[in-house]
Amino acid sequence: MFLKNLRIAFILLCLFTILTGVIYPFAITGIAQLIFPHKANGSLIERDRNAIGSELIGQPFTDPKYFWSRLSATGPFPYNAGASSGSNYGPINPTYLDGVHKRVQDLKATDSLNTQLIPVDLATASGSGLDPHISTAAALYQLPRVARVRKWKKENIQTLIDQNTEGRTFGFLGEPRVNVLKLNLALDEAQSLSGGK
Repeated sequence: MFLKNLRIAFILLCLFTILTGVIYPFAITGIAQLIFPHKANGSLIERDRNAIGSELIGQPFTDPKYFWSRLSATGPFPYNAGASSGSNYGPINPTYLDGVHKRVQDLKATDSLNTQLIPVDLATASGSGLDPHISTAAALYQLPRVARVRKWKKENIQTLIDQNTEGRTFGFLGEPRVNVLKLNLALDEAQSLSGGK
């Protein structure tokens, strides 16, 4: 009886290993590649046949001519796509507060003429540490700096912000948001086409 049960258990183990470990993953991968290949392959953005980033993963931007992303708390270095995580620091943790204060100081130092309140998402990291979006308020806060550094009309940049703003998911979840990588790429492309005007 014991050997019979052992044989059945072994057969079921092999069967389910093949079904759930081989057939199911291949089937799902194949369906995903057929139905939405761009998303299935990481929503990569390519220029000249080179992947320069993903629509889904934040990247660091520190040059004042670009819109800056949210802070990243991934380890062992920021924006590590292989280690999505938050800092786990509470809102009164001194290390957390130091990071927030430093980001606020960096923003003010880079654009001392800007008297607007700094949107919270520009001074804090997201839960994943890899959020590719900022709020429309964060984009509008940075607009004067980007326009001044690029010597470009604010209206032109506002148009690009509008074009790269994604609405609420399903029309009611979350808030409108701007994909930073897409916006920065659109800025470079539009400025090169217009000759910087």
